[in-house]
Amino acid sequence: MNKPLLLSLAATVLLSSNVSAETMYTKFQTMELEMKKLQHELSSLKAEQTQLKKDALKAQEEEQESQEEDDEEESVDERLTDIEETLTDLNKATNGSHLKFNVDYRFAIDNMQYKMADGSEANNDAFMTNRLWVNMNWAATKHISFSGQLAYNKAFGARSGAENGAYDSFDWITNENAYDDTVRIRSAYFLYKNDTFLTTDIPWTFSIGRRPSTNGHLVNLRDDDQAASPMGHTINVEFDGLSSKFALENVTGIDGMYVKFCAGRGMSNAKPRISSTPYATNDSSAPDIDLLGLIFVPYDNGQYSLNTQYYYANNLMDAVNPADPTQGFKTVGGLHSFTANIVANGIGDGINDFLDDTIFFVSGAVSVTDPSKNGGGMLGRLDPKTGYSYWSGVQFPSLVSEEGRWGIEYNHGSKFWRSMTYGEDTNIGSKLAVRGNAYEAYFTEYLVEDVLSMQVRYTYMDYEFSGSNGFFGDTTGQPLSMEQAIANGLGNSVVDTAQDIRFYLRYKY
Repeated sequence: MNKPLLLSLAATVLLSSNVSAETMYTKFQTMELEMKKLQHELSSLKAEQTQLKKDALKAQEEEQESQEEDDEEESVDERLTDIEETLTDLNKATNGSHLKFNVDYRFAIDNMQYKMADGSEANNDAFMTNRLWVNMNWAATKHISFSGQLAYNKAFGARSGAENGAYDSFDWITNENAYDDTVRIRSAYFLYKNDTFLTTDIPWTFSIGRRPSTNGHLVNLRDDDQAASPMGHTINVEFDGLSSKFALENVTGIDGMYVKFCAGRGMSNAKPRISSTPYATNDSSAPDIDLLGLIFVPYDNGQYSLNTQYYYANNLMDAVNPADPTQGFKTVGGLHSFTANIVANGIGDGINDFLDDTIFFVSGAVSVTDPSKNGGGMLGRLDPKTGYSYWSGVQFPSLVSEEGRWGIEYNHGSKFWRSMTYGEDTNIGSKLAVRGNAYEAYFTEYLVEDVLSMQVRYTYMDYEFSGSNGFFGDTTGQPLSMEQAIANGLGNSVVDTAQDIRFYLRYKY
């Protein structure tokens, strides 16, 4: 028999000693190695214990049991207890009591071409970026968990403080732009969930914090991401807020039915910390921007789903003078937004493997402006204006590999169409905000299992009116035809067509 638990003592020393010289990764790796060794010893000891009990029973039946065997069995029991306690400590240190980290790194190179209203051109043949997401998760109990994401998104060679544009650090898009070399919080929130709500058979959740509100429903397909809850057709921005979801399937008997309430703040009106009244409301600044939303899914059986969304955003703004950002913003009004889509996650029922693994969707959206009385109008008009957009797409299995995906999408927006999709992962501007037509094709292929992937994507936007990526007033949001832009002396600053060919390599683990 082996004597005392040398492995257990080593693990105990590891847990209790000062390991500041080690990296957290090295510490966890060492712990997990020790855990595997201990688990192996535990299995051996349990087998040994079983055999000893059999031998002891046989000896007892034959009345030949010796005191030495009793001592031996007791010693094995003590060793088992000690190892199980040590494994519990190691499990807490490497799993249950610490954040779990994983990384998502992407290198991308874009070839971007612009044609302006007056026929002039602008381009960047090789715009290269590094994007890193560090994901953090921890489930403290079965009811409550934490999730967060650190983000770094930088153009090659850029440095903090570089002049990348006056509005690149705006809070709605701070982690979606290739801005500088600063690591920022992209999301940080806790989630509470329970299987019953006030004794009813309604599973529900509540969450508050920095929301995972970009790369939402449907737009996530081409981005090869898990979908965030907002519908990407009408909202794709970072914001801080809360949400609460109620699953209604158990009480209605309708597959997948749920309702989700959302609220957020996109900008806070507050004085600086270093002032006579820190963080008090600033009467000379634009008021808070708040958003209230409702997502209702009346049906989702895993293959076919109908999804709807409504939100209202108040106190939306426009730049006072786009050429001079230091002049700040003015408040121009609010915006109503309605979205509905139908998704087929598999076409037909067993027709063939290709259709079974094909996703098809159609989405429609409407925006209605709500100008404030003293704001000077929205989208260049004093009265409410309605815009619309429709979007369709298909994603199907790769033609060259088992795990890859190919996709084709098209969307159209009307003259007064207005979305809040500034955070869309398209460097030439949001395609879903386009007032005109947008076409996109992509294929994503996995090179090393599900760890290393590549994508080639082509996006083409044909604008019929300007202001697609502007704010909400008359200075940046007013729709002008290409002819009107030229007549107003804006021919060299209004984009007529834009295209982007993107290639990326992406590592996720």
